[in-house]
Amino acid sequence: MAKAAVNIAQQCKSIIDDIRSRRFAPVYLLMGDEPYYPELVCQAIIDNCLQDFEKDFNETICYGSDVTAAQIVTTARRFPMMAERQLVVVKEAQQMKGLEDLAVYCSEPLDSTVLVILMHKASADKRRGLYKAVQKNGIVVDSPAIRDYEIAGWISSYYSGRGLEIDPQAAALLGESTGTDLSVIAAETEKLLRNLPEGNTRVRVEDVERNVGISRQYSIFELTRELSLKNSAKAIKIATHIGTAAKFAMPMAVSALYTHFYRILKYEAALQQNPRMSPQERAAVLGVNPFFVREYDSAIRNYPAPSAMKVISMLCEFDYLGKGGDGAALAPDQLLIELTAKILNA
Repeated sequence: MAKAAVNIAQQCKSIIDDIRSRRFAPVYLLMGDEPYYPELVCQAIIDNCLQDFEKDFNETICYGSDVTAAQIVTTARRFPMMAERQLVVVKEAQQMKGLEDLAVYCSEPLDSTVLVILMHKASADKRRGLYKAVQKNGIVVDSPAIRDYEIAGWISSYYSGRGLEIDPQAAALLGESTGTDLSVIAAETEKLLRNLPEGNTRVRVEDVERNVGISRQYSIFELTRELSLKNSAKAIKIATHIGTAAKFAMPMAVSALYTHFYRILKYEAALQQNPRMSPQERAAVLGVNPFFVREYDSAIRNYPAPSAMKVISMLCEFDYLGKGGDGAALAPDQLLIELTAKILNA
């Protein structure tokens, strides 16, 4: 998993531990392209900042589109009533006019107010006063987007943090089903865990198939595997089934295949420089669980560098066609079948 994803997970765990211990910063700026962690921290603050009987007079939760910066500053400068602190939360703060005007308050925030500025899939300008003031006097959470090839690693880490173990194939399958939305992964995980036998801490492919509603047999994950092995009949069969699925989108399929063949090309180049790499080193180069290294060993034999480069060129072409380029004479399912056949012959 990417270093940024690891760091943000560790940072937010530390912040939430402090919050649950009732150690609060005077101001939080929660932002970034991936909303899961900012929203997680925001909810932890709401759940722990005030006791229920204190909330009527000391809790203000509003949306950026409904308030001005001046109103938030006025509210934040009030003193709490019969409580140690007050809580002011601005959700979707990116919609607030004059957001940067909050910098004046954040430069000298009150210790008796906890101000939370939550931005949804947006970020404050790091060159300007608001970001700098919160960075100096409070806490900034800047949550980067998770790339599609990082999802399986994030899922494994997420499960490990909950005292669970998920098989590599199960993590890959879950990631394919949910995409890169971490909130969706968390929700699907809760549903999956409710249906696991009591005391079971290991999640297998069968558990994901049964509870999330995706079949390993007909998935992009399985298609890339059969392409790696050049199992033509199975690959065409899987491509035919995937293409007719209700949620099928050609650009997403092309993106997954591009990631796969880029890894093949990168892996071959790394092995040319160091043929004696250990399985762990090979997995690190690929950015995958060591479980999958053997598949890529087969793939580089079936797709030497010129072939892998040819496939990547094809994928650029089919990405264009999948988005309607040149009128896209073929339907999306037929495009995927044709692409699969061309890859097998590369």
